Amino acid sequence: MKDPNNTRNTSPRRGSPLWIFFAVSIGLGVAAGAAALAGLARADLDAVVTNPVFWLLGAFIVVGEMRPIIAPGLTETSGATTSTTFSIAALLYAGLPVAAALQAAAAITCGVFRGRSPHRIAFNTAQYVLSLGASALVLNVFGIHPSPAAPWVPDGRDLPAIALVGIAYFVTNVTLVGSAIALHERITLVRALRWDLPYQILVHLALLGLAPLMVIAMDRSAAFVPLIVLPFIAVYLNASVSVRREHQALHDGLTGLPNRKLLITRTEGAIAHLGRPHHRPHGNPAPPAGEAAPKGVLLRRGGDDASQRVGLFLLDLDRFKEVNDTLGHPTGDRLLQLVAHRLTHSVRPGDLVARLGGDEFAVLLPTVRDEAAAREVAARLRAALSEPVRLDGVSFDLEGSVGIALYPDHAPDFELLLQRADVAMYHAKGSRTGVEVYSPDRDRNSPARLGLLGDLRRALDRGELELFYQPKIALRDGRLVGMEALLRWRHPERGVLGPEEFLQVAAQTYLMRAITQEVVGMALAQAEAWWREGLTVQVAVNVSGRDLLDADLAETIAEGLVERDLPAAALQLEITERVLTGEPASGSGTVAALTDLGVALSLDDFGTGYSSLVRLKRLPIEEVKIDSSFVHRLTASPDDAVIVRSVVELVGTLGLRSVAEGVEDGQTAALLREMGCDAAQGWHFARPMDAVRATSYLRRSMRANGAARAGDDAVLTEPPAPRLA
Repeated sequence: MKDPNNTRNTSPRRGSPLWIFFAVSIGLGVAAGAAALAGLARADLDAVVTNPVFWLLGAFIVVGEMRPIIAPGLTETSGATTSTTFSIAALLYAGLPVAAALQAAAAITCGVFRGRSPHRIAFNTAQYVLSLGASALVLNVFGIHPSPAAPWVPDGRDLPAIALVGIAYFVTNVTLVGSAIALHERITLVRALRWDLPYQILVHLALLGLAPLMVIAMDRSAAFVPLIVLPFIAVYLNASVSVRREHQALHDGLTGLPNRKLLITRTEGAIAHLGRPHHRPHGNPAPPAGEAAPKGVLLRRGGDDASQRVGLFLLDLDRFKEVNDTLGHPTGDRLLQLVAHRLTHSVRPGDLVARLGGDEFAVLLPTVRDEAAAREVAARLRAALSEPVRLDGVSFDLEGSVGIALYPDHAPDFELLLQRADVAMYHAKGSRTGVEVYSPDRDRNSPARLGLLGDLRRALDRGELELFYQPKIALRDGRLVGMEALLRWRHPERGVLGPEEFLQVAAQTYLMRAITQEVVGMALAQAEAWWREGLTVQVAVNVSGRDLLDADLAETIAEGLVERDLPAAALQLEITERVLTGEPASGSGTVAALTDLGVALSLDDFGTGYSSLVRLKRLPIEEVKIDSSFVHRLTASPDDAVIVRSVVELVGTLGLRSVAEGVEDGQTAALLREMGCDAAQGWHFARPMDAVRATSYLRRSMRANGAARAGDDAVLTEPPAPRLA
């Protein structure tokens, strides 16, 4: 049964219902224990001291109390306490005084060893004494009065009496603990008992059923008693292995914090415990799917206290990448461990701190009174993080941005809570306020967009994302200089969707990282297939500035290249010009790591940002792509023609390759060639093709050229490709 005070180790408030219940229970337990011990005769004491059976029972009761059998999903306070078997056996064999004394000694020893508060030790002891006392009364009703000097050994005719003894023990024990939980949690006794009653019935049925077998073994010889313990040892070891495996599956390997899977389970449990939203006050209709309730309108719930909410925080460390880049990943890992320690010691008892990945943490508040209380917890978290940190001889300050979402005010389930906490966190980061609560006014996600986000999350699991490929052609001689991978989503209802229809939704969520990893993996797999066939073409993949802040990106690419036995020249990463305007991205260690790998960088959409020559020279790129918005108007607008010519000359001066995007006709291609542009891509050469058609395209190019050209650029020579429909 769940410990009645497992989240606190402080005494209940004097005069409170819980305090009164504890006082009455402890008083009754002391009285029952004193009355039982008073009935011991001198012969009984001598029998206890001289009979090794009682010493063995005492040892097993202590060990059983100290080492409960914890199955997966349970805690130390809700596991199966095997001392029950031995204490009931002592009751049947030698009576209440011996059983109560041995069990009380074990409860006190265990409580002191684990550092429990005195009131908890006293209540646990009284709980056992009263439960055993209820069982002893049942024995007395049947005329059974065992004692150490005259032990009782049951036979088959005594099974009804033994069954009632077990029922009396179970009912008394569960009622006492359930009442304490109900008073502590301020819920009904029925609800407190309902939490794990089926499990407790099953466990006690097994433990109590072994007690008469233990009595028979004790009566025959003390040597048989350890044999009864062997099954317990086997079950304990097996359960320990299962719990260890479960812990590994549900916790982060670096920090030891719960991971996303456990966070989902605990959040859904907290929502279910609080009660799902149902009847609404008249005049407050339900908002459309995916939208939050109007501010100030609290939805009624089925729980006991409609004023309570579930809070979910998303916390992101500010400037953590600078620590990683400056001091290295080992120091960054130690810093994450320190952050985890500070967070777990800054939340309330019962709250959950989880690590989602990288420098993102989540905090679950199973119950929180209101927005103001949630802000207080968030402020405490930020205060704990802001204390100076000193690692490897370097002292620096650390800050975090916290986004808050509350159930049911902002979302009805975990996924939406996390998404809206993410929205609030980015607002806190952008506004530099540190802590923000989700507000529908700041959320640009419509219900349709949120629905699309859910579909996209499922699309990743179902493999609905795929890559199309479009060639980049050298304007001077028509040779192929690469294939750009373009992301598409084969939506089961809406057909093939381009990235503009779904990436913006995912760009500021945790899904973006998973999408990037999926795209890189698919591109490397396709490059491997082509290179194995002799089609040694470079594949370009688009990544965002946020991707460049992901320290794992370079490691993922390096592992992918090694796994597929590909050279770094097989992959090119295209980044937008806006990355140049963000100092953390352009100066991140990820860019340096990619450069060290030999992975080429291409600057996409050049001309749409505000980059300077200094930043352009600073970034290790080999190619600049001129945005299609200028190329489309090249033949019609003299101003755009001047811009494109200037960009081509600038890029050439810097020793980089210029590539024009969106070339759709021969006239534009000819003008670009005359300007000195190196390469181009667009419908004039080929439309984006799926992997099968792209492979056929490359094979035709191979046959047309006779052989693949091997070189640093990993390109194929060919005449201009025909336009594909």
